[in-house]
Amino acid sequence: MMIFDALVNWLAHGLLDFSVWQIVLFTLIATHFTIIGVTVFLHRHQAHRALDLGPVPSHFLRFWLWLTTGMVTKEFVAVHRKHHAKCETEEDPHSPQTRGIKKLLLEGTELYRTESKNLETIARYGHGTPDDWIERNLYTRFSWQGVGVMMVIDVLLFGAAGWTVWAIQMAWIPVMATGIINGIGHYWGYRNFESPDCSRNVSIVGILIGGEELHNNHHTYPTSARFSVKPYEFDVGWFYISMLEKIGWAKVKKTPPKMQMGEIRPVADEKTLEALIANRYEVMAGYARGMRETCKTEIAAMKARGEAASASFAAMKAAKRWLPRDAEQVPASAQGQLAQARAAHPALEKMVVMREELRQLWLNTSQSREQLIGDLQAWCRRAEESGIAALQEFSMKLRAAHA
Repeated sequence: MMIFDALVNWLAHGLLDFSVWQIVLFTLIATHFTIIGVTVFLHRHQAHRALDLGPVPSHFLRFWLWLTTGMVTKEFVAVHRKHHAKCETEEDPHSPQTRGIKKLLLEGTELYRTESKNLETIARYGHGTPDDWIERNLYTRFSWQGVGVMMVIDVLLFGAAGWTVWAIQMAWIPVMATGIINGIGHYWGYRNFESPDCSRNVSIVGILIGGEELHNNHHTYPTSARFSVKPYEFDVGWFYISMLEKIGWAKVKKTPPKMQMGEIRPVADEKTLEALIANRYEVMAGYARGMRETCKTEIAAMKARGEAASASFAAMKAAKRWLPRDAEQVPASAQGQLAQARAAHPALEKMVVMREELRQLWLNTSQSREQLIGDLQAWCRRAEESGIAALQEFSMKLRAAHA
């Protein structure tokens, strides 16, 4: 009878006899460690080599991920690198643009598992991952036994409530990483940069997914250890990396480039070209702001003229949203309104044309450096002679930039 009573007591309270709120706190801390393991160890350290991790955090995070996810480092790295190499194409293992957002949200984990068993993917993209004794004989060989060990630990510590704790731990990465990052992060949110894909930033869930919500920033600068680029963005993963670096347990290899500003040069020169190429995404983001301001000014003028209900007003609002985007990113449904706005407003037409000309300066690999400098000088001259305030201001700022 005493044994039965002890068993009932254990099932009700576990070894720790935690309150409900203590169990909730443990679960939040445990899942937080898991997402930090994914973003710092698997993603930034292993997949992109954006930083070096010391043996202590590296081995701890690898062990923790074995307990809480069952993911094999080489498989994660290979699938993720292929995602970047084939982004938004049919070969992308998990793009909502080709597979649909519903499939990513409901079956994203299955997409990952299927690709992780593709031996060609592993061989081509999985190089440089740990291949020591413990990796070969425990983490890879018994990958799913780790989550079984975690289940036993949770049940021992919390009794029957441990099953719930374990279930949340097991669902955390499929929901947060596969669903939100791989799914929503390529479908909905805001974009700081016109990266050549559909990546988005989803900042509202930052504390939960360790900075991975800044997905557009990451796809723009994939080898950067820091994902935040704006003052209002907070990268939780970067916070931990910074702390580890302070105590000598990590070494950051790369962060997003930052364009330096100096005196305005009389003409664009080689340093201007270097700054443009090295900081092209930041430069184009600045150009986009000028286009939006031009649209905003015209929208205000149209309102003052009582044209807020007109088709041309709707076209201008569409222009404010879509004209700063690369042509391939603009939906077909908006093309007609953009054409209408461009036809009605020569300044916008000029800015769109010159935006593409500016973009060609780093896309055109057939021209010599001297030819590119000449083209950039001609571009700046035409911008400053255009009579369009946004173009003039942008060109002068560009002449002050250096890499």
